[in-house]
Amino acid sequence: MMVHGEAWTLKEFFTYPNEYIYWTIQIVMYPFMTGLVAGAFVLSSLYHVFGVKQLKGIARFSLVFSFALLPVAMLPLMLHLQQPLRGIEVMLTPHFTSAIAAFGIVFTTYGMIVASELWFVYRKHFVETALALKAKERRGAGEQFACLLFSALTMGAYDVSHEALEADERAVKKLAAAGIPVACFLHGYAGFIFGSVKANALWMTPLMPVIFICSAVVSGIALCILTYIVTMEIRKALAARRPELPSKEELKSAESQVVVMTSRYLLMFMVAAITLELLDLVFRGYTAVKSWDILRSVIYERDFVNIFVVQYGLGNLVPLVLFLVPGLTIRRAILGTALVLLGVFMMRWNVVIGGQAFSSSFSGFMHYTLPIWPDSMETFKEGLGGALLVAVVPFCLFWILNKVMPVFKETH
Repeated sequence: MMVHGEAWTLKEFFTYPNEYIYWTIQIVMYPFMTGLVAGAFVLSSLYHVFGVKQLKGIARFSLVFSFALLPVAMLPLMLHLQQPLRGIEVMLTPHFTSAIAAFGIVFTTYGMIVASELWFVYRKHFVETALALKAKERRGAGEQFACLLFSALTMGAYDVSHEALEADERAVKKLAAAGIPVACFLHGYAGFIFGSVKANALWMTPLMPVIFICSAVVSGIALCILTYIVTMEIRKALAARRPELPSKEELKSAESQVVVMTSRYLLMFMVAAITLELLDLVFRGYTAVKSWDILRSVIYERDFVNIFVVQYGLGNLVPLVLFLVPGLTIRRAILGTALVLLGVFMMRWNVVIGGQAFSSSFSGFMHYTLPIWPDSMETFKEGLGGALLVAVVPFCLFWILNKVMPVFKETH
């Protein structure tokens, strides 16, 4: 019987017989997806909490998108587990004796905050839709289901007076303010899991949670910008055939303003993330602890292309130039945000896979070969197919949620 990890691990020089790369692409996707959740929520909070009026157009969009990403945060772990049916125990028996066990409390708290905030944001829409459907004398099966759904979503609160809507706005602001530290903790603890592994020289640093949080905000904002642009382009294509939509020129103007403003905040968080990562790298080189020799060979030799060319070059330097050049265009924004996402993904890859690249003997190396074409369920879950499945699910959920909570509808 093949050992877990043997199918995709290549060994070099002296490694122990029981050493394999156990944490694979799904453990790369796990901090990447939870980072997108936190980043999207922080972007929506910039409007709801700090009153950045220019981000109003993307605030609801990013809030709904964060809610769509939330269930997918658990999916990579469930696919990676050899016994996935036991994964629900984290949610049912949460405690703080381990970082993973604390996930149950943090995840549940964050989910309730986002769900509550969405309810207050869209309560007026739920009420108006429910009343409109109830007013129809003849309803089809689809309309009957929609009527029951929106009536249930109102939770019996049909008051849409000015005072009631103002109370909703105050509740949204309080929930968004409470959600920011919870969202940061949701992703920061993923960095804490790596940073607290004393046996691994690459992971053991107190800066790891902070680096993860900053890069999470960067990736979440970048994905929201990219998805917002794609959605607006679809709306512009439909504008000619659907008169109820704004004109193509109005959509283009609104799209440009939102993208330019959001890109400024993306730049701020990018600078913070890059500074922290470089500070950690310089600190490791300066202190030069016992394990520095093997780390240096991994960072500057074996993973040089992944770290300095792809992560820092394509993922950080090129997007910085694209966003700093005056007169940001939509095409430049698409390329820049796509490269930012690549850079953050490669940062996760280099931490997770690179941290397992050297043997505990400090005399051997291991290489992870991503299974492209699966020959078993295990190689599907731990290969390209499983990673693509995790990446596609949030967009499907976002499409469904948009039917219930339209991201471009003026709610208040």
